[in-house]
Amino acid sequence: MSRWIGLDLHKRVLEVCIVNDVGAVESRHRVTVTREQLKAFAQDHLHSEDRVAVEATTNTWPVVELLRPFVAEIVVSNPMRTAAIAEAKVKTDKVDAATLAQLLRAQFLPGVWQPDAATAQLRQLTGRRSALVGDATAIKNRIHAILHQRLIPNPSCKLFCQQGKEWLQKVLLELEPDDRVAIERDLHLLEELEAGIAEIEQRIFCIGGADHRLKLLITLPGVDVLCAQTLLAALGDVSRFPDGDHAASYLGLVPSTKQSAAHIYHGPITKAGRGHARWMLVEAAQHVANHPGPLGVFFRRLASKKGRNVAVVATARKLVVLAFELLRRDEPYRYALPRPTSQKLSRLRMRSGGPRRVTGCSKGTRASAKLSTGEPCRTVKPLMTVYADENLPSLPPPPDGERRLQRRAQLAAFVASLAEPQVRPIRRRAATSVAPTSAETVDA
Repeated sequence: MSRWIGLDLHKRVLEVCIVNDVGAVESRHRVTVTREQLKAFAQDHLHSEDRVAVEATTNTWPVVELLRPFVAEIVVSNPMRTAAIAEAKVKTDKVDAATLAQLLRAQFLPGVWQPDAATAQLRQLTGRRSALVGDATAIKNRIHAILHQRLIPNPSCKLFCQQGKEWLQKVLLELEPDDRVAIERDLHLLEELEAGIAEIEQRIFCIGGADHRLKLLITLPGVDVLCAQTLLAALGDVSRFPDGDHAASYLGLVPSTKQSAAHIYHGPITKAGRGHARWMLVEAAQHVANHPGPLGVFFRRLASKKGRNVAVVATARKLVVLAFELLRRDEPYRYALPRPTSQKLSRLRMRSGGPRRVTGCSKGTRASAKLSTGEPCRTVKPLMTVYADENLPSLPPPPDGERRLQRRAQLAAFVASLAEPQVRPIRRRAATSVAPTSAETVDA
């Protein structure tokens, strides 16, 4: 006879309620959340026909993996959608565990997708990196605050680049001892955090080098390796989504809707799903504003009508839909710019331990007659050649609907340019000057 088990999981204790087929409570247990206690409980009280329900929380997945071999099924529910628990007037651990068991028995429990081991590892890495970047940003803000409070202007270069750090070491000599000690300690913490971030990023690149899906995603404009890995970690197996709109909804990039009879209200985006992935997609969408392809046309048209903020979020949603289609069709993006795309693909290849090879950009040669400037230039390969060099699949001819879109958006010249090698001048960066310290300013 099947049994239905509800687990109310906390950091230190686990409340268990076991009910039978007719809904009667057979037994209750309270278990300490350690590997030894959980395994002993599973061996003594769980059967191979049992079905278990537990809400998603911080330590849910280790508990699920530990109990999975002992039962027939484990359903992880979304606590935000379990209204019978969230809106209950009487809410205790025993009541919550019993409610989970009864909802599972009645097949009314909304479950969440359970990631495989590789996706879970990628989620852990990208989440850890995001946390470390947040800590590093907080430290940088503290250093900036001390400088502003002492009326010390920032250098013309970035404060935390090599030149900026050298400038900061000179400024430390002018500060009070307490401020000097505070900044030195923050710089030490920042150095440790940056080392940890670099180590995690290298691990992410190594994992991505063996993942064909990552190459497809970084062909999208504005999407680099870290953004693509975060998106893959959030979506997991895209075959679980019927279309790209459902994938965008999973990440909370669709408008909220409230409808009753003839009244419909469309509000801001739902912000469901992983906030880190949504934030990185919004950052990627910022880079699409000047793209000459269809995404850039869409961005600029919407920005002129509804403002830049709306255009950014709408473009982030479109990036998710495009990512879904690229993964489903196993195709790279058709309208990527050849040079930035080649740089992203080669950076992924080299940082993941792949071979370094000639990119086809000839530096230091004189410009052809097309430029008529006499400046040093480089030759950029056509987009299809870039994809072929990186072992990406070739693209089929665009369908008729896409051809009509190209004509309507007046993209014929841009599309034609992607199929031809392009000669570009080499733009050298000007030397960055460092602003003098306050003492040097007074002496001058």
